[in-house]
Amino acid sequence: MLTIKNLHAEIDGKPILKGLDLTINAGEIHAIMGPNGAGKSTLSYVLAGRPGYQAHADAVTFATFDLLEMAPHERAAAGLFLGFQYPVEIPGVSTLQFLRESLNAQRRARGEEPLSGAQFLKLAREQAASLGLDAEMLKRPVNVGFSGGEKKRAEMVQMGILDPKLAILDETDSGLDIDALKAVGTGINTIMRRPDKAVLLITHYQRLLDYVRPDFVHVLAGGRIVRSGGPELALELEREGYREMAA
Repeated sequence: MLTIKNLHAEIDGKPILKGLDLTINAGEIHAIMGPNGAGKSTLSYVLAGRPGYQAHADAVTFATFDLLEMAPHERAAAGLFLGFQYPVEIPGVSTLQFLRESLNAQRRARGEEPLSGAQFLKLAREQAASLGLDAEMLKRPVNVGFSGGEKKRAEMVQMGILDPKLAILDETDSGLDIDALKAVGTGINTIMRRPDKAVLLITHYQRLLDYVRPDFVHVLAGGRIVRSGGPELALELEREGYREMAA
């Protein structure tokens, strides 16, 4: 699904990723943990194609695609989804309209027929109901006036509607209370825990992993993956911290 070999990335001349290697197979959920400034968010931004980063690698392959050679919208149409730590507000644009245009743009890029208004509305209502989000909130401008938990629920609805192959979730548990955390965990498990999908879950804390059990946990420090293990590694990090691993 995703193969990264010797990935380097910098911004404004400052090196951040320094030879990162990672392989994620279809059907797997991988969690990346690490200290502040290690490069976790940079990794997500580089994979999604955020402007401003200079990246090069021996290989960054997503399915059959050379990811670094693709524009951000091409990566999205190929099935890559980025969940933000702090979802942005878009005043004046309704959430329903935003999601319908996003989905149909991706469908057209894949040579698929766009959904009609009725088809999309049915899909949106189903996804909202499955994640405990009042469907009426989808009529409001994107994230405007939403609480932190509502923003993350809305982002899970977005992920469900777009139905990506690979979800990269950048500290999606940040600032959530226990109910919102459970909703996010439910969203990830319901939408993405399938044999043909994969998740790269970036988090600081063990608590989300109580609801989304990863297949692998990796420690990113000093711009590289310095240790990998199973879910028990997250518990060890929770107890002992990153001091001995930070570069």
